[in-house]
Amino acid sequence: MLTDLFNLFFPKTCAVCRENLISEEAVICTSCLHQLPLTNYHLYNENTVKKVFYGRVSVVNATSFLYFYKNSITQTLIHALKYKGVEEISAFLGSWYVEKLNETSWVTDIDAIVPVPLHKKRLRKRGYNQVEGFGKALATHFSLPYTNDVLIKTSATRTQVFKSRLARSNIQTHNFALKNKQKLAGKHILLVDDIVTTGATLETCANLLTEIPDVKISFATMAITI
Repeated sequence: MLTDLFNLFFPKTCAVCRENLISEEAVICTSCLHQLPLTNYHLYNENTVKKVFYGRVSVVNATSFLYFYKNSITQTLIHALKYKGVEEISAFLGSWYVEKLNETSWVTDIDAIVPVPLHKKRLRKRGYNQVEGFGKALATHFSLPYTNDVLIKTSATRTQVFKSRLARSNIQTHNFALKNKQKLAGKHILLVDDIVTTGATLETCANLLTEIPDVKISFATMAITI
């Protein structure tokens, strides 16, 4: 009763269109949900995401959930997640993607979920890592450890969103570091992030993670730019 009363005066709204959500809806309204452009890349190992990294880093599998392009519904959604404090979008997308990944078999080979990290200054400012809910949803469903204490961000680099593609590609390995390497030795890691644009961040993190003995790496992101 108290919940119903609260929702009456403070209704939950869609993270995209800001219309009020009905009781069966969560985070995104049904109309916006049906407009989100799904890639279905999880079904095809030789997909656009994997091709981004050909000749750059060895990847077992690579997938992205949504297409991202300028002025799109995906851009509005990711912007709300990263800059408007709508943290629950991350877990919502992760839980939804779990349904899609259940259609595949390659996920059963994964041993651990590792998020692309935020520097502690950025984490304090935003209050959360925007990929955490996404990664934890996958980890929980597939009964995998969510390992966020091995790959560490050491430099508070400026946000990538307003940089050119060339500037985005110039991400240095020294911006990241490894700790507790033994946790992931001999493991197949699923490295998760929000968006693939040039692939520079994932490439840098993956190349650093390959310093761990006998490690294998796959990628999963919320979206890929087109």
